[in-house]
Amino acid sequence: MTTGNKPVLLVVDDEPSVLTFVRRHAEEAGYEVVASGGGAQALAAIPDVRPHLVLVDLQMPEVNGLDVLRAIRRSDPECQVVLMTGYASFETAVVAVKDGALDYLVKPFSVDRLAALLASVRESVDRRRRLVRAEAAIADGFAFEGMIGRSSAMEVLFDSLRRFAPHARTILVTGETGSGKELVARALHALGGRRARRFITINCSAVVPTLVESELFGHVRGSFTGATETKVGLFEHADGGTLFLDEIGELPLAMQAKLLRAVEYGEVQRVGAVESKRVDVVLIAATNRDLAADVAAATFRADLYYRLGVVELRVPPLRDRREDIPYLTAAFVRDAARRIGRPIAGVTPAAERLLQQAPWPGNVRQLRNVVERACILNEDSLLGERDVAAALAAGAGRDGQAGPPIDDPHPPAMALADVARHQIEKVLREVNGNKARAARLLGLSRRSLYRRLSEYQRTAS
Repeated sequence: MTTGNKPVLLVVDDEPSVLTFVRRHAEEAGYEVVASGGGAQALAAIPDVRPHLVLVDLQMPEVNGLDVLRAIRRSDPECQVVLMTGYASFETAVVAVKDGALDYLVKPFSVDRLAALLASVRESVDRRRRLVRAEAAIADGFAFEGMIGRSSAMEVLFDSLRRFAPHARTILVTGETGSGKELVARALHALGGRRARRFITINCSAVVPTLVESELFGHVRGSFTGATETKVGLFEHADGGTLFLDEIGELPLAMQAKLLRAVEYGEVQRVGAVESKRVDVVLIAATNRDLAADVAAATFRADLYYRLGVVELRVPPLRDRREDIPYLTAAFVRDAARRIGRPIAGVTPAAERLLQQAPWPGNVRQLRNVVERACILNEDSLLGERDVAAALAAGAGRDGQAGPPIDDPHPPAMALADVARHQIEKVLREVNGNKARAARLLGLSRRSLYRRLSEYQRTAS
């Protein structure tokens, strides 16, 4: 079995001169090289060698290059296979690519051609290793109660969660839209003494103002038009557990006084009821607003603000924790790839740079949406710069966020198709209709590009 950090190349050819040529230049490029004189010998060696790249001659007796390619694709889909031949034909190339070959080298190939191929595969191996390290880091402690982060800002937040969760009864969570406030609330519940009890949530901005009181405190039958049955409010429903009031800053002023009483005295009164009920809840409130400014503007009660803010936890925006982006991206790629059923291993360095440089007004939620869009657009084993750029552009102009609306994590299929079509047509214009060049720039196979163009023509007709 090969060892070490060098990528492993298995070269298979019945011509000793080819083995010597490839070995010399691959070792200079930083590869560990294993040579094999035939297909059967190579297949027997693969389980021990575990190569990252296989260069195999197409025309060999008994077991040919296509046989080796197909066997490797079945046993190790991450291994890249390149066919070598002195008898190139378009039909054979199509079969090789269809069966999963990375490339097709026509003998005699130049040192520059070989060097470019080796550099490309080595870069791919390095990216895959970075992804594995990122996922291992997540598993080893950079994931905390559903949140991912190793930045100093997140370490401060995690430490605060550990200290306050077991003791605090009223907590205010602040942070921008999409930064992960509900995850913080769920972590507080999970780390507290009520983790086995209910965790109830309500988004205050999503409830009609006239119904907020009924939602929170309940009502008795006949208390107002439409109250045909007695209803238990969320405070009672969460009794003994945790109640999470998201977007507390949107709560009407009239309701803020009633909420304050419930928080202060642990008592709620159903609409239309005569007596109050005692409840025991941990109350977590969250907002993306500046409540201190709202207090100054008399749109939020000062007494409720100070009561809620006994403990205040601020969730940092993504722009203040950019060192976490690779770890978040690795997790989102893994989840999206599993969900859509595609073997996407990670992102290219150019795509990584684009993700690092994006402003992220929608924070972690926006990053997740962009990665999911890019995975849907992608047709390769790695997300490229064009995939990420198209995913960012797909949501541009929506409240200043590059991604789908905050309340819609799954982008509409038609929007994605439009983005892909726009990108293809734009590149074709830039290269004056040269389809071969356009396919290379788009990161698509020619067959895939022709198929898409044919679909666009059918749609237009």
